[in-house]
Amino acid sequence: MVRGANDIGSAVAHRLFTSGYAVVIHEIPQPTTARRRMAFTDAVFDGRVRLEGIDAKLVTKISLVPQILSTHLLIPILVQDLQECLKYLRPDVLVDGRMRKHSQPEAQRGLAELTIGLGPNFIAGETTDLAIETGWGESLGQVIEQSATHPLEGEPREIEGHARDRYVYAPLGGVFHTSLDIGEVVQQGQTVAFIESNILFAPITGVLRGLTRDGIPVSQNTKVIEVDPRVQSPQVSGIGERPARIAEGVLTAIHRWEKGYAH
Repeated sequence: MVRGANDIGSAVAHRLFTSGYAVVIHEIPQPTTARRRMAFTDAVFDGRVRLEGIDAKLVTKISLVPQILSTHLLIPILVQDLQECLKYLRPDVLVDGRMRKHSQPEAQRGLAELTIGLGPNFIAGETTDLAIETGWGESLGQVIEQSATHPLEGEPREIEGHARDRYVYAPLGGVFHTSLDIGEVVQQGQTVAFIESNILFAPITGVLRGLTRDGIPVSQNTKVIEVDPRVQSPQVSGIGERPARIAEGVLTAIHRWEKGYAH
């Protein structure tokens, strides 16, 4: 079970599924994910989504999941209570891919035979059994067996001279509204969205890579807009390099655990 249908969680679920594992994604009913074409997120709203040849489908009855998993045709997404899902499905592995960078994740050891935390604030051996580094750099995708992951630090990876300035964060909590779509070209200063009466403008000229779904409530400081400055060759869909490397780290962690578990 992978917690989170964002671009990171989706990449992990996709990699495990294509490696032959039975995979379930757990998500909240109204996810704020911005990179929706690089994720399975929209299946929560639209019922079904395809990401690089793999389908994910919203399943409203947990009792249907075992049969779906046995066919290995798609990845079921559940939005029911997490404890209920864990109790019914009893997954061998639980991966927390929610990427909640600014909040302390709850301790999850014992919720499955193996628990893996992705990103800052996890402590392997305490909050989860293992953890995976998710920040850009030489340690991206590294499996951590007995210590904390690196703290959140530094700037996002630069693209054509733009880093943090590619993003827009919610200035306050409220309902996010937009009439634009991912993939559209925007000009710096153009109106992209609203939260209540607050207008959110395109921070730079480029192509919308990330855009929270219209009508979704967001909290203050939630990342809601991302612009890719590469107008001629933007990456707005598919699995990105960083999510792919993190997913490989998760697969490596599971393989190591299985070898030890087998003995």
